[in-house]
Amino acid sequence: MKITAAVVDEKGGKFEIRDDIELADMQPDDIQVKMVSSGICHSDEALRKGDAVIGYPIVLGHEGAGIVEKVGSHVQNFVPGDHVVMSFYACGNCDNCLKGIPTQCLHYGENNLSGVRPDQSAHFTENGEKVLDMFDQSSFTTTTVVRERNAVKVDKDLDLRKLAPLGCGYVTGSGTVLNTLKPRPGETIAVFGMGAVGLAAMMAGKISGCTTVIAIDVVDERLKLAKELGATDTINSKNEDVVEAVKALTDGRGVNYAVDTTGVTSVMENSILALAQGGVSACIAVTPNHIDLDTWNNLCVDDRSVIGVNMGDSIPQIDIPRLIKFYRAGMFPFDKTEKLYKFSEINEANADSISGKTIKPILVIDEDYKF
Repeated sequence: MKITAAVVDEKGGKFEIRDDIELADMQPDDIQVKMVSSGICHSDEALRKGDAVIGYPIVLGHEGAGIVEKVGSHVQNFVPGDHVVMSFYACGNCDNCLKGIPTQCLHYGENNLSGVRPDQSAHFTENGEKVLDMFDQSSFTTTTVVRERNAVKVDKDLDLRKLAPLGCGYVTGSGTVLNTLKPRPGETIAVFGMGAVGLAAMMAGKISGCTTVIAIDVVDERLKLAKELGATDTINSKNEDVVEAVKALTDGRGVNYAVDTTGVTSVMENSILALAQGGVSACIAVTPNHIDLDTWNNLCVDDRSVIGVNMGDSIPQIDIPRLIKFYRAGMFPFDKTEKLYKFSEINEANADSISGKTIKPILVIDEDYKF
């Protein structure tokens, strides 16, 4: 079937909305989803501008929410009319999936970052030529086909325009804290970068019972929002020595945990230098930048650790419903980070995301959707 999709034709190219994209036929474990909305994530931008590369032309988008239209013959958990949020695909059968760590699926790359289906067939074509996909999903479309394991069913009393970023940004930030770092009540955490991922991590630190939750950014308005969402302290690192400021807030010790969402070399390094003895820093940005520290003096002597975390070590079918429960309880008000844009405004929305004008842009793809 023909669909409308936003296509990037070359490295650094703009999004072009075209209505001549051919969607692949459904396979037995597929569901066809009419897209309602999609978040724009910095991972989309990393692929668009070439910091991380699948190839071109490509249909991006990996924070989709929509309504199931059709299901394949092998699908067991969805029926037409179900509301879904979409996330990454994990095979469910490899050693790591069976251990309950789908973000470390041994087939993660071929399923999410190869640009094609595992059988090498195209998810999308245009005039007979292959157009690559992202995350086995490509949510910058009016309709898409994904496998059952990509989707998470959500209650129909929730606004699908708000929920889309639960599939990546929010689950990544919160999962890094709740699933990986696992701070105990009374411990301390600092989060560097108050974008959507950072704010989610900061709120998760509060949910975990951290008594010191430090939000760090260079934009006062974002720090003000962080305070509203649960930060105990804020630091504008443009105006202060952030390492000294963190230590001043923690009796000179530093924090037990840090999360860097910026991918900026100096900021990643500061997230490590601000750690207490035995502290752990999670660096989770998609970035071409590197850390350059003295491993003996900055890591070994104080038993500090630096870890990478993919997608918050999340199991979407567990973590997304958990975040929704937190949201309903007023503990995770993620929608305060969002701003809605029309699908036709995708380049403006992406520019606002890059500049920081909007924390989490949401593309409303189905403008007839009623809530």
